[in-house]
Amino acid sequence: MNLGGSIRINKCGLLILFTALFFLTYYVLIGSPTQSEYVARDLNVVNLRKLLIGAIQAAEKGGIEVVAVSKNSDFHVKSKGKTAEGANNPVTEADFKSHCVMQFGLHHIFPRLRIISEEDSSKMKCPDVKLFDLDPTVLRESLQIPDESVDIDDVTVWIDPLDATQEYTERLFEYVTTMVCVAIKGKPTIGVIHNPFTMKTTWAWTGVATSEDLQKVKKEDLNDRATVIVSRSHAGEVKNFSKATFGENTQILTAAGAGYKVLQVIAGNATVYLHTTAIKKWDICAGDAILRAVGGKMTNLVNEELPYGPQEPVLNAKGLLAAFNQHHEKYIERILNNKLKAV
Repeated sequence: MNLGGSIRINKCGLLILFTALFFLTYYVLIGSPTQSEYVARDLNVVNLRKLLIGAIQAAEKGGIEVVAVSKNSDFHVKSKGKTAEGANNPVTEADFKSHCVMQFGLHHIFPRLRIISEEDSSKMKCPDVKLFDLDPTVLRESLQIPDESVDIDDVTVWIDPLDATQEYTERLFEYVTTMVCVAIKGKPTIGVIHNPFTMKTTWAWTGVATSEDLQKVKKEDLNDRATVIVSRSHAGEVKNFSKATFGENTQILTAAGAGYKVLQVIAGNATVYLHTTAIKKWDICAGDAILRAVGGKMTNLVNEELPYGPQEPVLNAKGLLAAFNQHHEKYIERILNNKLKAV
């Protein structure tokens, strides 16, 4: 065995090795973005596909809390005062628990997200809630949804942790929903309406995709006869307004929950959802987004679209008209003409 032999160094190989080490060192020390830069970039933009998934999950997780409280004999009902119609405005343990899960769940995934909720966390102490991570399986596998990102400062999320609280206390659970709406630069873009007792979730991203039930909407079969769906809490006033506007033979349906009523219009069970008094925007933003996605329109009673930006008033004080486009134009014209005659 020759232990005294010389070792040959391949100069070409050595040069390649040193070049590789140089570029690796440069990338690590100089060229690679720091972790804080990654975080800043992630915090300043939001992926709307991921936000859609999070919005669906938030509505459904909030719904679990609503159902859980409904099994108790005591809902711990309190009053937030009177509505504009003079009706009691209740709040329950379910409202608070659903709010905590929905808001903290979304902030867990999107820390800088601006959220406006019917219930205010600053006025209550949220219990420890089970946070959730994004679960893409809430969307159908066949959906091809793009990864579209927007500046997070352009995003405002409106949540209603329990719509139709009064009916919830009366155990009229068919009207109850949890809702999430994503507004981009004030325009309702993504809407989610979830009924926790039927486990049905309806959602839409305007111009991009919708839940499967909305694929079956048949606008061509819409009835021309006005069927008006109104709030059961002040049905008498709206009935008179509807008959004066649309005719004495107008069919009037009473229901609760703004989300529920918009879905009845979309399903063809009513041709118009009419509200003649003030209404909060967390009640209507999700329905507005979904209605837009299927060829409908929601405005106030002077035909103004509703803005949902962070600096806009929470209260829409000028009533509400929601219908498919061809009906909306006709109905709003009648309302405006009637107002002119009354002047």
